[in-house]
Amino acid sequence: MKIAWGKNAKTKRQPVVMSTKPGLPFGVETDTGEAEKEKEAMANANCPGTKPLETAESLQRQGDKLAEEGKYHEALSRWEAALTLAPDNPVLYEQKAQVLLEVGDAWHAITAATRATELDPLWAEAWVTLGRAQLNFGEPDSAILSFDKALAIKPDYKDARSDRETAGRLVKKRGQLHSSGLSANKRRFTVGENSEKVVESEEKADETVVQSS
Repeated sequence: MKIAWGKNAKTKRQPVVMSTKPGLPFGVETDTGEAEKEKEAMANANCPGTKPLETAESLQRQGDKLAEEGKYHEALSRWEAALTLAPDNPVLYEQKAQVLLEVGDAWHAITAATRATELDPLWAEAWVTLGRAQLNFGEPDSAILSFDKALAIKPDYKDARSDRETAGRLVKKRGQLHSSGLSANKRRFTVGENSEKVVESEEKADETVVQSS
């Protein structure tokens, strides 16, 4: 899984999948003078003449770097500060949603990703992030609608199509559980490269339960 931060995130990002392991690869490029720019921006952050957007961009870059290092809560803090200065930045909301998924907060990830899609309804990656947040929160029906939105914008979006198929299998499985008379407990689903194995293993376990009954 890769998560792209920074100014190129909107065009090159690889959508997040939920993970419980830190230390993921991040596609971030750093400029030679980036550290000096950050220090200068921080020094001017409280100056009356500082332009809000410049300060927001500085805070966003700081959050990007912290996210790259796996310091997710610190990154969220920087992005929250940036959003107070640039509240209509869809990239910040989408990146926030990615990190919230990383720390296991699917509900707030849904809120952040939803705001990103409201600000930029034609951003397919934002719809995929929303769908994955919904899927991780245990709402595969809503996730399917979000993945469909992404595919309507970008028909050849392989990740969106793959995740939609996963959500569809989960909805089908839930229907089978209901029709078999078993009690379908609420579950949280993980999206990712191993998701099909997870679904298959759960289906086998359920088949065993049905046969034994």
